[in-house]
Amino acid sequence: MATSVIPTTMKAVVFDESGGQVSVKEHPVPTIADNEILVKTVAISQNPSEWKHIDWKLGKPGSILGLDYSGIVVKAGKDVSSGPKVGDHVAGVAHSGAYPDKGAFAEYVKADPELVWIVPENTFSHEQAAAYGTVFWTAVQALYNPKHLGLVEPPKKVAKPEWILIYGGSTACGLSAIQLAHLSGYKVVTTASSRNHELLKSLGADVAVDYHEHDLVAKIKQATGDAIKYGADMIADDETKKVTVQAIGPSGGKVVGLNPLQSEESGRNDVTCSNTMLNSVYGYAYSIGSTQLPAVPQDKAHMAAFLKKLPQLVRDGAIKPKLPIKLWEGGLEAVQDGLQYMREGRVSAEKIVYRV
Repeated sequence: MATSVIPTTMKAVVFDESGGQVSVKEHPVPTIADNEILVKTVAISQNPSEWKHIDWKLGKPGSILGLDYSGIVVKAGKDVSSGPKVGDHVAGVAHSGAYPDKGAFAEYVKADPELVWIVPENTFSHEQAAAYGTVFWTAVQALYNPKHLGLVEPPKKVAKPEWILIYGGSTACGLSAIQLAHLSGYKVVTTASSRNHELLKSLGADVAVDYHEHDLVAKIKQATGDAIKYGADMIADDETKKVTVQAIGPSGGKVVGLNPLQSEESGRNDVTCSNTMLNSVYGYAYSIGSTQLPAVPQDKAHMAAFLKKLPQLVRDGAIKPKLPIKLWEGGLEAVQDGLQYMREGRVSAEKIVYRV
């Protein structure tokens, strides 16, 4: 059942025949299966993944760019008997740059009803809900999935507070991870430029250290009594991984990163490393460039279970729309400009969001 007439075509940011450039085109509105929903997009949010898909020519010709969206359900397949229904405000993460009917930078998005969350009324705006997409879901996967850090999930709290280092706290993923780790009762130390320290503390960081410090590991150890058990590297290059591993206390622990192509060797017998890849939550096999990766049903099940809890956490005020937002005017036509702004490294401690 639909609330209004659904057109056959829509505007979308689509990869060209080479897969190396994108433009706004008239594109078919996705056709949903019996177990899918169709969402009329209201807001979208951008991530580094989008400009990297363009620059690294990872997009498939004819596919739609974009991960994060918020909108209104306008159609549900006949087998969707529970969860979101027509008229609900939902937000989710689409599969960007891989399919002609799945990206988020479009006027309509089709979705798996298990992989959206229903946004309670009078809580998050569409812009705020779109901002809590990839970065928030990635933080959930990194912190709570048992194969990564396996922390205690909200609404539960850890029985005895333990230290976690979140390297790169002013990244959007870092901002989300700080909020979540604090909510779960952990003590949070994070790294970022000094100008962002007050923001990070307002989100729940107990200690913030400037990453420019020449003796950074020593400063982190001193601030935490050398008791860090968990590390989340939200920058995920070789140097930030090295610092995160070195900061783990003498009793050892776990480190998670965001680069699935990075080695999982830690260089320490008492520290295990893993890397997240949010695409694994879709529940089907996928590829990164020429690398083929299998379906991971348990990753989808874990994320779907968390998303079911999310509306109540929002209603209770446990999770609030605290991520700073930069509303970029111009809608889909302005996406290229916003991506260039991010490509130039000008985004810090904020999420760029567009109205569609």
